[in-house]
Amino acid sequence: MINYRVVLHILSALLIFLAISLIAPAAIAFFYKEGDFNAFLITIGISLIIGIIGLLSNKSTGELRPKDGFLIVTVGWLLFAFIGALPFKLSGFIPSYTNAFFETMSGFTTTGASILTDIEALPHGLLFWRSLTHWLGGMGIILLSLAILPLLGIGGMQLFKAEVPGPVADKLTPRLKNTAKLLWGVYALISLVETILLKIAGMNWFDALCHTFGTMATGGFSTKNASVGQYNNIWIDYIIIVFMILAGLNFALHYRALRGRPGVYFKDREAMFFLGIIGFATLLIGVDVWKTAGFTIFKTFQYTLFQVVSILTTTGFGTADWEQWSKLSKGILFFLMFFGGCAGSTGGGIKIVRTIILMKHGLNEIKRLIHPHGVFSIRLGSIVVPRGIAGNIAGFFLLHVGLTVFGFLFMSAIGLDFETAFGSVAANINNIGPGLGGVGATDNYAHIPVIGKWFLCLLMLAGRLEIFTVLVLFTASFWKK
Repeated sequence: MINYRVVLHILSALLIFLAISLIAPAAIAFFYKEGDFNAFLITIGISLIIGIIGLLSNKSTGELRPKDGFLIVTVGWLLFAFIGALPFKLSGFIPSYTNAFFETMSGFTTTGASILTDIEALPHGLLFWRSLTHWLGGMGIILLSLAILPLLGIGGMQLFKAEVPGPVADKLTPRLKNTAKLLWGVYALISLVETILLKIAGMNWFDALCHTFGTMATGGFSTKNASVGQYNNIWIDYIIIVFMILAGLNFALHYRALRGRPGVYFKDREAMFFLGIIGFATLLIGVDVWKTAGFTIFKTFQYTLFQVVSILTTTGFGTADWEQWSKLSKGILFFLMFFGGCAGSTGGGIKIVRTIILMKHGLNEIKRLIHPHGVFSIRLGSIVVPRGIAGNIAGFFLLHVGLTVFGFLFMSAIGLDFETAFGSVAANINNIGPGLGGVGATDNYAHIPVIGKWFLCLLMLAGRLEIFTVLVLFTASFWKK
């Protein structure tokens, strides 16, 4: 049975947190005086009033159950997107609420898909809010709230399991609140370092902070129409490459490395597989691009590595129009969209650890054909993966493929061509942003029909919350007592 009083209490607290989050972009809007300040004030007021009324009318009573956790996480993300879209709409810079919601959901889910045809026309306050939605959504709105709002300290392991990316929630400490604080502490520290380095490399403080938000959240929103390619700066490219890789790795590894164990990266099978994919894909595409595009060796490596890391980590930043590359290079990049980052990272996609376990599971099935009575286990290093986890991953993969196929058929039915339909679905369910065809590296989603945008928003949410969390709400058994 769902404890609606607890659910409403926590959702109300999250709305208060949303109002607090809007203060920083409101301050920037006030400083630049570009016409968006009042929109932020109104949105803060709406979020604050609803949140306070909800808190006063719903006391936090009873324990938080798994069903409550799933409902809070999904509805919480929707609430953030619905209200977070108001500054865009009320300011008049994105007149259509559908487009404003799409942009906001894309931000909070760290997808990076955009309907904007002229990003640089937005005022500084809205640009900052647009990027901040990435940073908040990157490690998880719910996880952030657990770290800083004591009133949510009612034993929220269900929230943690529903929110943290990957098949296994890796608790660093016995107490969930301490875990949340540690993860966000690491997240903030790495973000600070990247911001400083980008400023030294040539960005101004505003752009450095906004691009850091997009990098660490593997989101991809830029303040420039030409994305990172606008700067044409080798140092900026390589700084962002390094931090995209860090964002694509398990943040638990960063925590342990900062505690004096830097060797943990090389002992982690998933991390090494992740880095191996980057190296192998960069080599394959690099040779192809060098032969066909006419770049120098060093420029080829720079462009290729950036695009490979950006797509694999599901960030979506761009420094080159890779749609102009050969079919082989485009095919490899499209294939990388489905891998995603490591479990416990801010990346989207299927996740590297799931891919490894699925591969090992498939090999074990082949071995069973040869040795029917053999006992074969799946290992990740010294860890034996429980059969239940392998079954969960197989189910996830099936749902992911099924939802992708259904999405492709849906987008085709509303009039999109084959490449655009498949590219848009793959890019949004894997939280990447740029896809293929009409939504490619230098295109946007402004031309997608209204119903298509709302459907893609659902795919963004399902992909960000790893499908199960969202789809479970559509089952009859979830709502039964």
